[in-house]
Parts: sequence; structure tokens; C-alpha cells
Amino acid sequence: MGWTDMFKGLLFKDGTLTGYEINLDLILEYQYKKLAVETCIDLIANAISTCEFQTFEKGVQVRKNNYYLFNVSPNQNQNSSEFLHELVHHLCYDNECLVIMQDGMLYVADDYETVEYAMKENYYKNVQVGEFTFNKNFRESEVLHFKLSDENIRKVIDLLYESYGKILSSAMGIYKRANAKRFLVKGKFLKSHNEKEQEAANELFNRQFKAWLEADKAGAMMHIGDNVALEDMSGNGKGGNPVANSRDIRALVDDIFDFTALGFHVPKALLKGDLADIEKQVDSFLMFCIKPIANLLNAEFNRKIFEKEEYLQRSYIKIDTSKIKILDIVNLATAADKFFAIGVNSINDNLELLGREPLNEDWADKRFVTKNYQMVEDVESLEGGE
Repeated sequence: MGWTDMFKGLLFKDGTLTGYEINLDLILEYQYKKLAVETCIDLIANAISTCEFQTFEKGVQVRKNNYYLFNVSPNQNQNSSEFLHELVHHLCYDNECLVIMQDGMLYVADDYETVEYAMKENYYKNVQVGEFTFNKNFRESEVLHFKLSDENIRKVIDLLYESYGKILSSAMGIYKRANAKRFLVKGKFLKSHNEKEQEAANELFNRQFKAWLEADKAGAMMHIGDNVALEDMSGNGKGGNPVANSRDIRALVDDIFDFTALGFHVPKALLKGDLADIEKQVDSFLMFCIKPIANLLNAEFNRKIFEKEEYLQRSYIKIDTSKIKILDIVNLATAADKFFAIGVNSINDNLELLGREPLNEDWADKRFVTKNYQMVEDVESLEGGE
């Protein structure tokens, strides 16, 4: 038997000898980019759904149909949180979102085609909500159309990940190869086999070796005869390379989270769940991410729901982003007292600031000031020494 025939038995299936192949799955490849993007969108959607949609009529805050529509039930199948999560998801993933106003309810469109004009209203056709497709075209004035920016940031992240993903895949491949188990098997069983000897060799390689090397086994035993010797050639073994760690892979994953956070204007520490300086992170998140989106929603709601004359008479919708932060009553006490003392807030205003229900009393809506304040004209009229 020649050397070629002997190694064919180890490498190929030829009817006489069975090849010995052991596959080791050391790590799983997770969809890191999708995890980063979905986490960003969830943070944004959770923050927006926490906001209160305040409604005003001629400068007076009221709670009527519009308040219920935006804060409780936009349509018969969704509550406000579910509706806003869907809206933000479409807005961040597709860079735009279309909301249909139908029979006094709001529906997020899953698919549509836009026909744009320069000097007249755009219109939208083949509008689909769930499995239902409208058989009519919607004019711009009949819908709420939100557009996040001129460039779809998710597509930019996808393009960036195409090249970065190759680097990550390469690093994971190096990690797998460096940590793979490799053994040099020595023994007289590599000679020509009869059927009984072949079965014994198959038992050794295909069952005992495989069970011993599988990572998910809690324990395993293997018996080898005197004529078989194993030499460890894997990492840290004799003749092997040093075992690689996952630090390089983790650094690349951190980079993916960093540029995803940058694209969505989410503080990267907040995205990773780092609680250090959490107050500053939340302030940055509100200022650069949430408030611009809230202003976008505000502008579209007000220009489509209210006429020009109504808006100029101070009938409008306002998204209150102050509800996102959890306020410490102890830290707020001094500020609340000062607001009350200078007449900025009434008792009911302070109660709402604390998240409590207002009192149904006339005096609770009145404003008070201390006697420490007076008109500037009165101060200027006083002569020295008075």
C-alpha cells in the first residue's frame, strides 16, 4: 500500500476507509450591525413614546379628541406607544414615514409610492397598511409625511458595514483558527485495514474523538489503545501557536456600535448601557437626538391638522419632552418653590411637574408672588436712603 492510498483513507470516502472529519463550532456570528441599529431605534422610540402630546386651543391647554388620539389610542388596533414605535421604526429605517388620516384615526403606512411635484401638491399612491391597499391616491394635505434627513443614515451604515464586516469576519476567522483544537495522531492503525479494524478506527475517530472535542459536552471519556498516541498541536500545546483572545473582535464590535450611535446621534455610552455620567448622556440624547425628531413631528402635526388662522390664534400640538427624564423630588423642591414664589407656576403647575394629578380647586390655579419683588420703575423712583 503506497502513501497516496494510505492518506486517501483519511481524506476521502472510497468504500474502504472512511474520512475522519471533526467540526468544532467555537463561536457564533451574531448580527452585530442589526443589534446596534435596533438598539438605537428602540432607545429613540421608547423616549418619544414617553413624551406627552399636549393640545392647546387659543392658548389654553385642553384635553379633548386630539389629546386622546395622540396619547391613548391613535386607531382601533394600536395604543399610542405601539403607534409611535412603529412610526419611529419606519422613520429611522426608511428615512421617512407616511401616516394616513382615515375616519378620524391615524395609521402608519407600510408601503407606498410617492409622486413629487415642484409647484403643486405631491400625492401618494398604492398606499398599503398591513395587508390592505387603498384604491385611492392621497394628496399631501391629506396625510402626515415625515422625512428625517436628505440622506438615509441606515443606508450609510449599511455601506460602511460592508467593508467593516469583512474586517470583522476576518478577525473572527483568525480567532477560530488560532483556538481550534489540532491533534497529531500516531499509531499502527494507518496500515491496511480489514473490516473489523476499520470499524474500530471509525469508532475511535467518529464517536470518541468527536464527543471528547465538542465544546457543548459537559464531560466526555475516551479510551485509546497502547498503539495510539496523541500530540496536542493546538494553541499553547507543543508546537502550537499561542491561544488568541476575543479582544480584537470586541474592539471591532465596539467600533460598529460607535459609528451606529454617531449616525443616529445617540451617545455611544448610552447605547452600550454604560451608566457613568448617565445624566449628561441623557441630556445629550435629548438635545441632539430626541428634540429634533420631536420638532419634526410637531411641525408636521401642526401644519396638517390646524389651519393657518387656528395656529396663529395659538391652537396647536406640543410634544413635551420633559417627561422623558425622571425627576428627583428632593432636587426639584427648591426649583419648584422658586417657580411658585415668583408667579411662574401655580400649585397645579407644580403638581403636574411632579407627575401628580392637579387639584380641582380655583385657588390651585392662581399665581402668587412674595413681597420681595417690585416694579423696576418703583426702584428707580426711590431716593437714596429710603
